[in-house]
Amino acid sequence: MVRAENKGKISLVSIDNPPVNALNADVRQGLVKAVQAAAADPNVQAIVIASSGKTFTAGADIAEFGKLARPPSLPELIAALEKSPKPIVAAINGVALGGGLELALACHSRVASPDAKLGLPEVKLGLIPGSGGTQRLPRLIGAAAALQIMSSGEPVDAKAALSLGIVDAVAEGNLVETAMAQALNLARNGSWPLVSESTDRSTSEAREAFEVAAVEISRRAAEMPNVATLVELVRATFEMSFEEGLALEREQFLRLIADDRSKALRYVFFSERETARVPGLSRDTLPRPINRAAVIGAGTMGSGIAMCFANADIPVTVVETSGAALSRGMERIEGTYDVSVKRGTITSEEKERRIALIRGQVGLEAVGDADVVVEAVFEDMGVKKAIFSELDRFSRQGAILATNTSYLDINEIASATARPEDVVGLHFFSPANVMRLLEVVRTDKTAPDVVATALSLGRRLGKVPVVVGVCFGFVGNRMLARRTTAAERLLVDGALPHEVDAAVTQFGFRMGPFAMADLAGLDIGWRTRRSLGTKAAVADALCEAGRFGQKAGRGYYTYKEGDRTAHRDPEVEHLIEEVSYSLAVKRRTFTADEIIERLMYPMVNEGARILDERIAARTSDIDVIWLNGYNWPAWRGGPMYWADRVGLRRIAARLEVLSEESGDDSLEPARLLQRLASEERTFADLARERV
Repeated sequence: MVRAENKGKISLVSIDNPPVNALNADVRQGLVKAVQAAAADPNVQAIVIASSGKTFTAGADIAEFGKLARPPSLPELIAALEKSPKPIVAAINGVALGGGLELALACHSRVASPDAKLGLPEVKLGLIPGSGGTQRLPRLIGAAAALQIMSSGEPVDAKAALSLGIVDAVAEGNLVETAMAQALNLARNGSWPLVSESTDRSTSEAREAFEVAAVEISRRAAEMPNVATLVELVRATFEMSFEEGLALEREQFLRLIADDRSKALRYVFFSERETARVPGLSRDTLPRPINRAAVIGAGTMGSGIAMCFANADIPVTVVETSGAALSRGMERIEGTYDVSVKRGTITSEEKERRIALIRGQVGLEAVGDADVVVEAVFEDMGVKKAIFSELDRFSRQGAILATNTSYLDINEIASATARPEDVVGLHFFSPANVMRLLEVVRTDKTAPDVVATALSLGRRLGKVPVVVGVCFGFVGNRMLARRTTAAERLLVDGALPHEVDAAVTQFGFRMGPFAMADLAGLDIGWRTRRSLGTKAAVADALCEAGRFGQKAGRGYYTYKEGDRTAHRDPEVEHLIEEVSYSLAVKRRTFTADEIIERLMYPMVNEGARILDERIAARTSDIDVIWLNGYNWPAWRGGPMYWADRVGLRRIAARLEVLSEESGDDSLEPARLLQRLASEERTFADLARERV
């Protein structure tokens, strides 16, 4: 896994551990031996560490986490590199992430290829850099900049790395030759810098800039155990020696390995990658090429979906039935991009480039050159089937025909076309240009290459695609419907909106269900209930009173002009009490724990039914959907992961009581939940069975 050969006065040491050159025990041992041999060779003046493939190294072998690692450990390897009696230069091709960047930081110089990306993504695993990254990077580029990189977990490109000072050069020609020349220069000089000894960044101005950044980053990620630790460790670079900082970093890294929230974040990391494995879909199935798209409907969803394509450099046509509707949609798109420019997330030039990729046209004939057509009109089966029957006439053969329906039966929608094998659900979440989740709904007749294309396209659009089956509401909305029913019942039984929302935000959600309903608009759910013939006494009464949420200035809460702050409203609380009285319900109070039980347990129960019906292939798929589409707190791992921690026997027993108290048979423990609970097993056990 490690090769060494002399190139003149240079020992070229190459890592060859495909696919990502992970720094496992064999690689670590090989690197130490190669550096020791070079140090003892009188013909060698300097060392270059490079790698084969497209990756310098993606870092530590995550499979070793929590296990007793064979020596040398990564910190021991890095210490050996830094103390080398001969200069070492890292030739960074592709990506250097986590332990890979920490290894490069211990080298005495770094040269990157133009396409290199460098970062410390451990924060996404619920961890921190554990091999000197928290101490070396701040000393190299400054505490504020280092904290920003480590807390975001996002890599920087070679140009930014050079500007920040992470690398000393970006190779214009051959990377290894450039690194070898740099290594010989250091050897001729007779001395070379050690990042660990740098004090250039430890100024009062640097400390002030760091403290400002720390306050903002801590505010944004208050619930993340590792972010608070990152702040503490970077602060230590001002207050401790390098050795003391390293010792503290190692102590905190090991603490986080055992932290339950950190374990949940690692579960999330692997779960998102697991979604690519789709039962019944061969890895050899090739996706169809997607060079141009069309979106039918220029409303809020259609406009957002069109922006997704433009953001991914895919030309897209927005189709409407009238010029007026099309103009409103194009104005909405431009307005959304204007907000991004104002916030500084894109430049005005980038805005114009993206808008140039979006064209608007009236009439379905405009979809003729599209490789994928996404229907995004309102939730009406008749309208959607009429559109799909027309697509047979206007869309080219081989084009993928997708619907963005949130609830409707896509098998029925597909029956309206002569090519149901080309039909798939692409359920984007609002706002489509922001939310990461994409439910890929596979119908009874969807062709395998269509599923493969939907997954590939989803990733190209920057989404997390998850394949699900056809049922009312699919996975996310089907489970959400249970929570919505439970939230309504809580109000009728005695809770008030602010009490429910407070319990949910304390649990870790950014918003409670009633604040969220006000944001989305209460009239949306009202229309859906009327179309389905269902009722929600409190929500319906609010809508009948014209309380449609933030856009009306009043919903479950009241809102002042130009302010989205929710304020309790005595009128609403009186209305809720009247509904309880009319239904002969004796109101009572609820603790925060009771509220969480009554909201979340029915969702878990529905998740068990979804698994039993094979609508979702894995428990982790359900969790990924809720993490990316409904803002489930990542440090709780998703509803099914959380349920295992609570205990399935406890959840099943409580559901039995709730079902009896309410007379709601849907709260009876699902067959799968009951079986797992009686066998004292978990959803994780089930997932291992289905591998």
